[in-house]
Amino acid sequence: MLKLLLSMMFLIPVCFAPGGWWMVQSLLFLLTFLFMMMNMASSFFGSLSHFLGCDVLSYGLILLSFWICVLMVMASESVKRYKVYEGFFIMLVLVLLILLYCTFSSMNLFMFYLFFESSLIPTLFLILGWGYQPERLQAGVYLLFYTLLASLPLLVGVFYLEGIGMTLFMPLFFNINLSHMICYVGLITAFLVKMPMFLVHLWLPKAHVEAPVSGSMILAGVLLKLGGYGLLRIFSVLIVSGLTFNFIWVGISLVGGVLVSLICLRQTDLKALIAYSSVAHMGIVLGGLMTMTYWGFCGSFTLMIAHGLCSSGLFCLANISYERMGSRSLLINKGLMNFMPSMTLWWFLLSSCNMAAPPSLNLLSEISLLNSMVSWTWVTMVMLSFLSFFSAAYTLYLYSYSQHGKIYSGLYSCSMGYSREYLLLFLHWVPLNLLIMKSEPCMLWL
Repeated sequence: MLKLLLSMMFLIPVCFAPGGWWMVQSLLFLLTFLFMMMNMASSFFGSLSHFLGCDVLSYGLILLSFWICVLMVMASESVKRYKVYEGFFIMLVLVLLILLYCTFSSMNLFMFYLFFESSLIPTLFLILGWGYQPERLQAGVYLLFYTLLASLPLLVGVFYLEGIGMTLFMPLFFNINLSHMICYVGLITAFLVKMPMFLVHLWLPKAHVEAPVSGSMILAGVLLKLGGYGLLRIFSVLIVSGLTFNFIWVGISLVGGVLVSLICLRQTDLKALIAYSSVAHMGIVLGGLMTMTYWGFCGSFTLMIAHGLCSSGLFCLANISYERMGSRSLLINKGLMNFMPSMTLWWFLLSSCNMAAPPSLNLLSEISLLNSMVSWTWVTMVMLSFLSFFSAAYTLYLYSYSQHGKIYSGLYSCSMGYSREYLLLFLHWVPLNLLIMKSEPCMLWL
């Protein structure tokens, strides 16, 4: 684990070298494939070093982090083209990747907390430094305070856990059982806000709308998964209290998912629509996770990875339209089939993945999440059916409004994408649809 960490650290000086942009991107691709070949996806912790280790959960999410960070560099070519502090930009991406890598591979709960919090700082700089509107300051403050306020109880809970179990080493948690309500709420609140759960999700659409494309990609792709990952890890000590109180969160996340889907149906901003759809998807993840069943755990892990690729790809598409049109409004971005005919295929492919069409990984995970919740109690079937229906509805709305209809009057022309953009979308779509061929690591890891 340490060899990858050091190689990423030594990449930081390369950011400022002439021609460093492509150098860093190529080397990150190389590191991604190296990590992929290291084959640590077993249900036991492997590659152990002083405080780092890797099992299936870590493996999947670290791989996702690598992949999304490389594609962030690829998507943000305009930063390089207009020379907007490109050295600093790529350094921030690298620092963020290093922090995420440490978060997902920490064996010690306190180290996990430390990196979990510090991944906020580079994200904040990305939004404040390369965002679009002056409101990005407010969005940054929202992001910071929501996360920090919720994670203070987590810190107290972590130390309380150490006092009881005399260890913070994750694999040794199997014999600790906390059943205090306050402890339970304190330990999971931070992760619920990070997911984000409905009712504490207001920071997310704001942050997405104000962030540059790279900020949106990393937020949707990896930072929302920190919450799910934390819950999967922490529930090994909260089994008794989880079985008692979890029905509350399942209820909130399912009802919230339906309400957020309805909010999606009246958005006119491309980015805001995709951001709200993230909240709805994460609602399903949270519901499945809170049932604490085998299907629920595996399904939520798989949907986290699938949603990371899918949502990130949709943000790339929204940005490609934004760079051509200068607007994210659906009133101007309509009839794109006339304007960018070859992009319509990618819009269609990623939209169909977003509504969990086969053969995408979203389908596999949503089936197992439906399974877990309906077997937990059949009452959830009502909200789940609404959720599935509306998720198809808002995705169809996004696709048909942007691709069909009369084109915006100032735009009678035809435009092609760059080969870089096609490659970018291809690299989002292919793992999303090919991973279903080899889904045992995702589904059979417990």
